[in-house]
Amino acid sequence: MEQQTTNQESIPHHEQVEEYGSGHIQARHGRINSWLLVVYVIMFVWAIYYGYVYWGGLGPGLDY
Repeated sequence: MEQQTTNQESIPHHEQVEEYGSGHIQARHGRINSWLLVVYVIMFVWAIYYGYVYWGGLGPGLDY
């Protein structure tokens, strides 16, 4: 166990791998891709627009 701890400390933080499920699942630290951040922003803006324009009132077909 001590050997594995010192081995993980010598690897840079962004390259360290965490193992779960007896090694079947591996996770590492990373960053979010810029295209995915753009998608998040677009979806957030759309949600605000949709909430402002379509939310509220009596509902579809009930607006007199």
